[in-house]
Amino acid sequence: MLKTGVRRFLEGAVLVLLAALAVVVVVGVGFRKAGAALVWYDEVASILLAWLTYYGAALAALRRAHIGVPTLAQRLTGRARLAVVLVAEGAIIAFFAAVAWAGWQVVRVLEGTTLVSLPSVPAALAQSVIPIGAVLFILAQLLSLKDALSPGDALCPEDAPSPEEPRSDEAVSAGEGEP
Repeated sequence: MLKTGVRRFLEGAVLVLLAALAVVVVVGVGFRKAGAALVWYDEVASILLAWLTYYGAALAALRRAHIGVPTLAQRLTGRARLAVVLVAEGAIIAFFAAVAWAGWQVVRVLEGTTLVSLPSVPAALAQSVIPIGAVLFILAQLLSLKDALSPGDALCPEDAPSPEEPRSDEAVSAGEGEP
């Protein structure tokens, strides 16, 4: 339930950020072509891209499609597999905990400053994506840890074939695929 809620939130955030970035880029290019370049375009587009990257990375982590050692883990069994998965998860979580801490330090340093092109927007707000994104990544790793620990071919359950749909190699041998 929590995992589904987080997934929907991240999908929505990524969609909104992607749409906002597309609009800002199109508007910025249009104004530049018209000879009236917007002073805030470059800065806002860079910030939106950073936010999109962090939220997209958290979404990828939730789907087990990001950092990890899935091929190695799939080839191992038993305690060796468990050890590799737990060490990899521990390293990833420790890294993003360090990123969150460093990001929080950046936000604190930027208190009282504003964006260059938009003086009404605090710089700390723009840079808050670093600790927020890192915490979201950690949350995604923890929520999807069960998927990483469960044995099987697919560490990404959304990509696994459903029981009623044949795998591609079965479809080909049944004459349903490409020759």
